[in-house]
Amino acid sequence: MSLWDKLRGELIDIIEWTEPSQNDLLAYRFPRYNNEIKNGAQLTVREGQVAVLVNEGQIADVYQPGRHVLETRNMPILSTLKGWKYGFESPFKVEVYFVSTRQWTDQKWGTQNPVMLRDPEFGPVRIRAYGTYAMKVSDPATFLRQLVATDPAFETFEISNQMRNTIVARFVDVIGQAKIPVLDLAGNYEKMSNLALQRIAPELAGMGLSLTLFYIENISLPPEVEQALDKRTQMGVLGNLDQYTKFQTAEAIRDAAQNPGGLGGAGVGLGAGIAIGNQMAGAMVGGQQPGAGASSATPPPLPQPIAYFIGLEGQQAGPFDMTTLGAKVREGLLTRSTLVWKQGMANWVAAETVPELQPLFANVPPPLPPR
Repeated sequence: MSLWDKLRGELIDIIEWTEPSQNDLLAYRFPRYNNEIKNGAQLTVREGQVAVLVNEGQIADVYQPGRHVLETRNMPILSTLKGWKYGFESPFKVEVYFVSTRQWTDQKWGTQNPVMLRDPEFGPVRIRAYGTYAMKVSDPATFLRQLVATDPAFETFEISNQMRNTIVARFVDVIGQAKIPVLDLAGNYEKMSNLALQRIAPELAGMGLSLTLFYIENISLPPEVEQALDKRTQMGVLGNLDQYTKFQTAEAIRDAAQNPGGLGGAGVGLGAGIAIGNQMAGAMVGGQQPGAGASSATPPPLPQPIAYFIGLEGQQAGPFDMTTLGAKVREGLLTRSTLVWKQGMANWVAAETVPELQPLFANVPPPLPPR
């Protein structure tokens, strides 16, 4: 370096740093020739910055936003380190680091691998999650000691992996301990974000950093599980599948009627005709011709046994099938004059007047005639 550069470096007495645009610098060391600062130099610290003076690897003073005059009488820590008891007017050697204290927003985080959870409804499931966060340097001295060290230009990418790993690890702890069902997670993003923020804060404080915002943008299941849920939702939306099938059949018939020409129209008409034929065969009751329902895939319901209610001591009892009614006759509880009723009858009638019940009294003598 030339003599002029050396002299110019010693004569400059303004120290400031304007952060360049599109830059991710968290800390920047102000370049000076031989690290010499002129006594009485002007130090300008802007909002969103602090200036840290380092003497021989040890933090000397921290300056907040504003304009400061670097003199031995107003630098108590550095003066103690240097032993300036009676003042010292010549240049002194010290490193000046500018540390950005503004918020760094829109930082990304996400799980690299699926997280295993035990869901109360689905059992073991795997989920993925991602979101954004905002951070800032909360303790410049600790930040400088723990992370920056002697780096002349410390950028955000240098701690992005560590930040993401810390966030994901604590988020997994939070979501595992919350025991919230997967289908209810969407309504608890804010709750889990606040819990994760509280869990992450102590670890970042040890590096001089703090999270100011933490957002969960999405928690998702594997694609095959989401497809199964979509099928389940679709079935719930359709509701009565039988009614839906009839509706689809009617729609197919209408489309076939509107497009009668061509082989495609014939195929649609044939398929619709078969479908509607099956629907009609299943709907027909009574008076069905023999063999008319042979093409139906569903057999008719089994015949139900005949059941009668009987009146015992002024109380309704039953219904009873024919076998039970026969036992009642043998027990003497059901007689020819006992009132009976079954579904389809208008009124209660005496048992002996019902043709179906007369065989029950074949071996029972009639009552004696009055004297």
